[in-house]
Amino acid sequence: MSVAFRRDSDEEHLEPRFELPLPPGPNLVTQRGYDLTKARTEGLESAVAEASSDEQRAELQRDLRYWRARLATAHLAASASGNAVAFGTRVTIEQDGRARSVTIVGHDEGDPASGLIAFASPLAQALMGAEPGEDVSLPGREEQVRVLSIEPL
Repeated sequence: MSVAFRRDSDEEHLEPRFELPLPPGPNLVTQRGYDLTKARTEGLESAVAEASSDEQRAELQRDLRYWRARLATAHLAASASGNAVAFGTRVTIEQDGRARSVTIVGHDEGDPASGLIAFASPLAQALMGAEPGEDVSLPGREEQVRVLSIEPL
Protein backbone atom coordinates (compact mmCIF):
# COMPACT_ATOMS: atom_id res chain seq x y z
CA MET A 1 0.00 0.00 0.00
CA SER A 2 1.29 3.46 -0.88
CA VAL A 3 2.11 5.83 1.95
CA ALA A 4 -0.10 8.42 0.26
CA PHE A 5 -3.20 6.43 1.23
CA ARG A 6 -2.21 5.80 4.83
CA ARG A 7 -3.48 8.14 7.52
CA ASP A 8 -2.69 7.46 11.14
CA SER A 9 -4.71 10.28 12.68
CA ASP A 10 -6.36 13.59 12.02
CA GLU A 11 -3.90 15.33 14.36
CA GLU A 12 -1.05 15.26 11.88
CA HIS A 13 -3.08 17.29 9.37
CA LEU A 14 -4.17 20.09 11.68
CA GLU A 15 -2.68 23.56 11.42
CA PRO A 16 -0.28 24.25 14.29
CA ARG A 17 -1.59 26.60 16.99
CA PHE A 18 1.03 29.13 17.92
CA GLU A 19 1.13 31.14 21.10
CA LEU A 20 -0.45 34.58 20.99
CA PRO A 21 2.34 37.11 20.35
CA LEU A 22 3.18 39.53 23.14
CA PRO A 23 3.52 43.16 22.05
CA PRO A 24 7.12 44.39 22.16
CA GLY A 25 8.27 46.87 24.77
CA PRO A 26 7.02 47.59 28.26
CA ASN A 27 3.55 46.53 29.35
CA LEU A 28 2.34 49.91 30.59
CA VAL A 29 -1.23 49.91 31.86
CA THR A 30 -3.70 52.35 33.34
CA GLN A 31 -5.59 51.30 36.47
CA ARG A 32 -8.55 50.49 34.21
CA GLY A 33 -6.29 48.41 31.96
CA TYR A 34 -4.91 46.48 34.94
CA ASP A 35 -8.43 45.79 36.24
CA LEU A 36 -9.54 44.58 32.78
CA THR A 37 -6.50 42.29 32.46
CA LYS A 38 -7.09 40.83 35.91
CA ALA A 39 -10.80 40.24 35.19
CA ARG A 40 -10.00 38.64 31.83
CA THR A 41 -7.47 36.31 33.48
CA GLU A 42 -9.92 35.27 36.21
CA GLY A 43 -12.66 34.70 33.63
CA LEU A 44 -10.41 32.47 31.54
CA GLU A 45 -9.33 30.49 34.62
CA SER A 46 -12.99 29.74 35.34
CA ALA A 47 -13.68 28.88 31.69
CA VAL A 48 -10.74 26.43 31.59
CA ALA A 49 -12.10 24.64 34.67
CA GLU A 50 -15.54 24.37 33.03
CA ALA A 51 -14.37 23.45 29.51
CA SER A 52 -16.35 20.58 28.02
CA SER A 53 -13.73 19.22 25.61
CA ASP A 54 -9.96 18.90 25.39
CA GLU A 55 -9.92 21.03 22.25
CA GLN A 56 -11.85 23.83 23.93
CA ARG A 57 -9.67 23.58 27.05
CA ALA A 58 -6.48 23.79 24.96
CA GLU A 59 -7.73 26.94 23.20
CA LEU A 60 -8.71 28.56 26.49
CA GLN A 61 -5.36 27.62 28.09
CA ARG A 62 -3.55 29.28 25.19
CA ASP A 63 -5.47 32.52 25.81
CA LEU A 64 -4.94 32.16 29.55
CA ARG A 65 -1.15 31.91 29.10
CA TYR A 66 -1.21 35.21 27.19
CA TRP A 67 -3.30 37.03 29.80
CA ARG A 68 -1.31 35.62 32.74
CA ALA A 69 1.88 36.88 31.09
CA ARG A 70 0.28 40.30 30.55
CA LEU A 71 -0.90 40.43 34.17
CA ALA A 72 2.52 39.37 35.51
CA THR A 73 4.35 42.00 33.45
CA ALA A 74 1.82 44.82 33.90
CA HIS A 75 3.43 48.06 35.00
CA LEU A 76 0.99 50.63 36.34
CA ALA A 77 2.10 53.91 34.77
CA ALA A 78 2.57 56.97 36.93
CA SER A 79 -0.19 59.56 36.75
CA ALA A 80 0.32 62.12 34.02
CA SER A 81 0.37 65.82 34.93
CA GLY A 82 -1.76 66.91 32.00
CA ASN A 83 0.69 69.63 30.95
CA ALA A 84 1.76 67.64 27.87
CA VAL A 85 0.49 64.60 26.02
CA ALA A 86 1.65 61.44 27.80
CA PHE A 87 0.53 57.91 28.61
CA GLY A 88 -2.74 58.07 30.53
CA THR A 89 -4.03 61.35 29.12
CA ARG A 90 -7.18 62.20 27.20
CA VAL A 91 -6.24 64.48 24.33
CA THR A 92 -8.64 66.58 22.30
CA ILE A 93 -7.29 67.39 18.86
CA GLU A 94 -8.64 69.35 15.94
CA GLN A 95 -8.35 67.39 12.70
CA ASP A 96 -9.96 68.40 9.41
CA GLY A 97 -11.90 71.16 11.20
CA ARG A 98 -13.45 68.78 13.75
CA ALA A 99 -12.59 68.13 17.38
CA ARG A 100 -11.85 64.54 18.34
CA SER A 101 -10.75 63.08 21.68
CA VAL A 102 -8.43 60.12 22.13
CA THR A 103 -7.12 58.51 25.29
CA ILE A 104 -3.60 57.08 25.32
CA VAL A 105 -3.58 53.67 27.02
CA GLY A 106 -1.76 50.31 27.04
CA HIS A 107 -1.70 47.78 24.19
CA ASP A 108 -4.41 45.48 25.55
CA GLU A 109 -6.72 48.32 26.52
CA GLY A 110 -6.60 49.97 23.11
CA ASP A 111 -9.84 50.21 21.13
CA PRO A 112 -9.54 52.87 18.40
CA ALA A 113 -13.28 52.80 17.63
CA SER A 114 -13.90 53.91 21.24
CA GLY A 115 -11.15 56.52 21.20
CA LEU A 116 -8.67 54.40 23.18
CA ILE A 117 -5.34 54.25 21.36
CA ALA A 118 -2.25 52.27 22.33
CA PHE A 119 0.76 54.33 23.34
CA ALA A 120 2.84 52.66 20.61
CA SER A 121 0.41 53.63 17.81
CA PRO A 122 1.64 56.15 15.23
CA LEU A 123 -0.94 58.74 16.33
CA ALA A 124 0.01 58.44 20.01
CA GLN A 125 3.73 58.57 19.18
CA ALA A 126 3.22 61.73 17.10
CA LEU A 127 1.25 63.41 19.90
CA MET A 128 3.59 62.49 22.78
CA GLY A 129 5.06 65.55 24.45
CA ALA A 130 2.83 68.05 22.63
CA GLU A 131 1.20 70.83 24.62
CA PRO A 132 -2.17 72.59 24.19
CA GLY A 133 -2.17 74.91 21.18
CA GLU A 134 0.67 73.05 19.45
CA ASP A 135 0.39 71.79 15.87
CA VAL A 136 1.59 68.23 15.32
CA SER A 137 2.49 66.47 12.06
CA LEU A 138 1.07 62.99 11.65
CA PRO A 139 3.00 60.27 9.85
CA GLY A 140 1.86 59.78 6.27
CA ARG A 141 -0.32 62.91 6.19
CA GLU A 142 0.37 66.37 4.88
CA GLU A 143 -1.97 68.30 7.16
CA GLN A 144 -1.30 68.83 10.84
CA VAL A 145 -3.53 68.42 13.86
CA ARG A 146 -3.81 70.95 16.67
CA VAL A 147 -3.79 69.86 20.30
CA LEU A 148 -6.76 71.63 21.91
CA SER A 149 -6.69 70.21 25.45
CA ILE A 150 -5.10 67.55 27.62
CA GLU A 151 -6.65 65.88 30.68
CA PRO A 152 -4.95 63.34 32.95
CA LEU A 153 -6.99 60.21 33.64
